Amino acid sequence: MTCITSTFKALCLSFLFVTAVASRPTNRPKVFNVQRYGAKADGKTDNAKAFTSIWNSACTRKGGNSKIYVPKGTFYLSGLEFVGPCVNQIEFVNDGTLLAPANPRDIKQDIWIKFRYINNLIISGAGTLDGQGKESWPLNDCHKNPNCPKLAMTMGFAFVNNSRINGITSLNSKMGHFNFFYVHHFNITNVTITAPGDSPNTDGLKFGFCSNINISNTHIGTGDDCIAILSGTTNMDISNVTCGPGHGISVGSLGKNKEEKDVNGLTVRDIVFNGTSDGIRIKTWESSASKILVSNFVYENIQMINVGNPINIDQKYCPHPPCEKKIVAIRDIIPPPLRTVFNDVYIAYELMDTDLHQIMRSNQGLSEEHCQRYIRQLPPYPRQSITDKFPNVYPLAIDLIEKMLTFDPRRRVTVLDALAHPYLNSLHAISDEPECTIPFNFDFEQHALSEEQMKELIYREALAFNPEYQPAIA
Repeated sequence: MTCITSTFKALCLSFLFVTAVASRPTNRPKVFNVQRYGAKADGKTDNAKAFTSIWNSACTRKGGNSKIYVPKGTFYLSGLEFVGPCVNQIEFVNDGTLLAPANPRDIKQDIWIKFRYINNLIISGAGTLDGQGKESWPLNDCHKNPNCPKLAMTMGFAFVNNSRINGITSLNSKMGHFNFFYVHHFNITNVTITAPGDSPNTDGLKFGFCSNINISNTHIGTGDDCIAILSGTTNMDISNVTCGPGHGISVGSLGKNKEEKDVNGLTVRDIVFNGTSDGIRIKTWESSASKILVSNFVYENIQMINVGNPINIDQKYCPHPPCEKKIVAIRDIIPPPLRTVFNDVYIAYELMDTDLHQIMRSNQGLSEEHCQRYIRQLPPYPRQSITDKFPNVYPLAIDLIEKMLTFDPRRRVTVLDALAHPYLNSLHAISDEPECTIPFNFDFEQHALSEEQMKELIYREALAFNPEYQPAIA
C-alpha cells in the first residue's frame, strides 16, 4: 500500500511538472513559413491572399511573438495591406524576392505593400522587394497628362511605432521606395535602395509627420531624393549613408498646404554624396500657404563627389509661376564645411601654423560659426611648405610671406620689419618715409551735439554732395 501511494505521488508530481513546462510562455516566436501556408515561389501565382491569411494568423496569435518567414524564391504579389494592432510582436523576415506586377494598372492601391497601425514591427532579411518599375517610368507624366495611371510606391508605413527595418533591398520602384506617415521611434539600418538615375519620382525614403527616426549604414541610389523630409517631421538622425545617383537629402518642398507643421531637429553626419544633382537641399514654396518654421539642422562630415549643387537652399520654390511671396522661415541651419564652399579656410589652414585650433578656440572675434565648426572638427594638420607649393617663386619672397602668414598677431611680422626685409629692402628707403611731427588729433570730433544739430549737419553734408537740391533763395 505504501509503495502504491508513493508511486501515485510521483506520477502526480511528474504530471504537474509537465503541465507547468507546457503552459509556461516561451520566448521563441512561432514561425509562419509562407510556403507551408500555401504561398508558391514560381514568380507567377498571386500570393496576396496567402500572405494576408498568414498575417492575420500571426497578428492575432496569443501566447507569444510571431515570425513570418519568406524563404528564397520569387513570390509574385499583386498588393498587400497588413493591418494591426497585433496581439504581440511580429517579425517579417524576407530572404526571397517579392515581385510586384510589371503593369502598374495591376496594383489597385497607392502603395504596393502597406503596414498600418502596428507597434513593435521588425522587418529584416537578405531578400529583395522588386518593384518592376521599368514599364511604369515612361508613364510618369501626370504633370502634363491628366489620364496618367496612378503609380504605386513599393512599401509604406502609417501609424507604425517602435519598429525597425534591417537588411532589406528595394529594387526599381515604380514611384518612391519607402513611405513613412505618422511613424514614431523607427530605426532603418543596412538597407539598400536601387533604381536608375533617370527613373522619375523614385524617392528612396520619404517621411511626413514622423519623429525620432534613425537612419544608418544605408546605401541609396535612385532617380529622385535619396531621403525626402516633409512637413511635421522632427528629431531625425541620418548617419553613414551613401547617396547617389539621386537628388540628395532634401527637406521639402514645404509651405504648399495650409495644414503643414514645423520641421526641426535634423542631424546629418558621415554622408557621401556621389554623382547626385544636389547634396543638401531645403526647398520651400515662395507662395507659402502655412506659417511654419524650419530650424535646428546640423550637417557634419559630408563628402561631395561630382555633385551639381552641394548646398541648395531654395526659399523661392515656384514650379508654376507667378507665386505670391510668403516665405517659410528658416533658422539655425548649420551647413557642412565643404571644400568648395570654404576654400579660403582650407588654404589658410594648410599654410598657417599648427596652433590654429587653439587660436580659433580663444579668439572670440572669429564668430563665423560654420568656419569655427569646421576648424574644430579637423585633425591636427602639419604646416605645409610654401616653397613646395610655389617652387618657382623667389626664395626671399617666400620667406617674407611665411613671416606674414602667421595667424597669431603676436608672432606675425610688423609693418616696419616687413619693410626692412631683404625682399623689400631694395625697393624701400626708410628716409623716404614721411614723418608725422605733430600727432594727429581728433578732438574736433569730440564736441557734444544735440539731435537737432546732428540732423542739421547731416542735411548740410547731403546738400553739399547734391547741390542740385539746394533750396532756392528768395
